[in-house]
Amino acid sequence: MNKRAAKLASATAAGVLTLALTACDNPEGGDAQGDGGGGGDDGIRVGLAYDVGGRGDKSFNDSAYRGLQQVEEELGISSDNIQDFEPSEGESDVDKEERLKNMADQGFDVIIGVGFAYTQPMINVAGEDAYSDVDFAIVDSEITDQDNVTSLVFAEEEASYLVGAAAALKTEEDHIGFVGGVETPLIHKFEAGYVAGAQEINPDVEIETAYLTQPPDMSGFSDPATGRSTAQGQLDQGADVIYHAAGASGNGVLEAVAGAEKMFIGVDSDQYKTAPEDQKQYVITSAVKRVDTAVFEFVESVQNGEAQSGIQRFDLASGGVGYSTSNEDAISDVQDRLDELKQQIVDGEIEVPSEP
Repeated sequence: MNKRAAKLASATAAGVLTLALTACDNPEGGDAQGDGGGGGDDGIRVGLAYDVGGRGDKSFNDSAYRGLQQVEEELGISSDNIQDFEPSEGESDVDKEERLKNMADQGFDVIIGVGFAYTQPMINVAGEDAYSDVDFAIVDSEITDQDNVTSLVFAEEEASYLVGAAAALKTEEDHIGFVGGVETPLIHKFEAGYVAGAQEINPDVEIETAYLTQPPDMSGFSDPATGRSTAQGQLDQGADVIYHAAGASGNGVLEAVAGAEKMFIGVDSDQYKTAPEDQKQYVITSAVKRVDTAVFEFVESVQNGEAQSGIQRFDLASGGVGYSTSNEDAISDVQDRLDELKQQIVDGEIEVPSEP
């Protein structure tokens, strides 16, 4: 039995009772249902720390939140034993590290950091002897030298390839756009796939690209106003389809696109489902990234005493990424072509680039 499994078995056998943090204990925390939840004892406690933008971004963080909801509903872990933590505006790595330490000190057995910004803070905290029995996971970063850290990473470029193809098939002007939140290697994957997919359909398609901020300024993921103005600039240049990988800033992108009655492509979550009613018709598809599945499967593995380890990759073949079809009126006419491309990627006939 490995150390992770032994730790969980010991906790369960001892009948460990776990108590949820209250708002007074930590003002950044909230239970997965947002209302305090009921009681119960499952032997493990699950904590999740959000990325920039926090819960309510209608994108990346909200997908992670859905994973927590699934944990409660399907694994029988009480909401009293599930807690999520919001970031503070402009926070530093020191702030993130302190958050992770506080979570571990409060007795969370499973701690998940959402976003690559948690990389160094998680390396620092997970490496401390005091927290060696905590099962950590990080979304969107590869940490390979910590036995108690699991990396949950995605083939974002593959999903982006498909929505890029959709953009090229749907555009009436042969002119499309991409808005990235922060220019990082991760967001380059979205851009690279999108451009490659569009050019597969039309090598001559014109593509506008823009990033809202440069590292270390991460506000590009939480600035809808700048997202709106940047998208408006691309619309003014003639783009009639815009894809974003900008977190909560994408809400501003959607506002601009809907206002111009053009076409929008969402990211991470199915943003047709989360868009305001008067904007839904303009969301033709989304590049879906199943952070919810990754969160759920990791917690499930810990609960079963066989915690995932190393790097867990989620791609088209595994169903970890894909494109949404909720707006049937908008996507049905190109769906067959997109599914052909999807199968070619899965079969290895198309190799999608991860760098622009």
